[in-house]
Amino acid sequence: MNRTLILGTALALALIAPGAQAASSAKPIKGKAVAPAKDQAVVLETAQGNIVIKLADAKAPKTCANFRKLVSQGFYDGTSFHRVISGFMIQGGDPNTKNANPADDGLGGPGYTVPAEIGLPHIRGAVATARQADQVNPKRESSGSQFFIDVAKLPSLDQGGYTVFGQVISGMDVVDKLAAFANDASLPQANGGGRNPGKKGLIRHARLEALSTYEKPAPDVTPAAAPPPVQAPVTPADTTHH
Repeated sequence: MNRTLILGTALALALIAPGAQAASSAKPIKGKAVAPAKDQAVVLETAQGNIVIKLADAKAPKTCANFRKLVSQGFYDGTSFHRVISGFMIQGGDPNTKNANPADDGLGGPGYTVPAEIGLPHIRGAVATARQADQVNPKRESSGSQFFIDVAKLPSLDQGGYTVFGQVISGMDVVDKLAAFANDASLPQANGGGRNPGKKGLIRHARLEALSTYEKPAPDVTPAAAPPPVQAPVTPADTTHH
């Protein structure tokens, strides 16, 4: 079975969805998901620097809860961004990237899918889920663990239908650095197109951290006291004599 997901873009490239362990029919999310916590951000400590993600609980609650659950379980620790395409996206979240065989990168997952929560746009820094193609996944259910980060505004992906569940709020320079590995001809080709940076794309550790560490509090909008009324200038009487 062809497990690549063809994107509706001029690049005609593919996002890899989970392999046999994540069949086209959805399975329930296993394990107890971490309750949505709007005051938490996800920090990915990569070999190139940190990427901080604010999750969109209001628009994609099931996807965000699943992502937080995997982060808290250490699922992403030791995985790598296995597919990078310059000007397009970087993709990671596959447990197969922990082994030394790049041929199976992009085919792994936790063994389940997540219901689609499509709605947010693909802008620069948007974080979205990979999925299998419509032919085997008509409900457009998301990969249980694989995700990608857009490096540009990609309206064609809005048409294709992918769940966007977060936004990079710090570390887009790191994302760009990872995407630049697509231009390294010494790296192996990734499944579905692009390059596989291997350990150069390593996620050493993923953790939950207070969102307030990275997001400034809203400014104080308490209206200032009204200034005292200003008297209109007084024009002196006309003292001209005729």
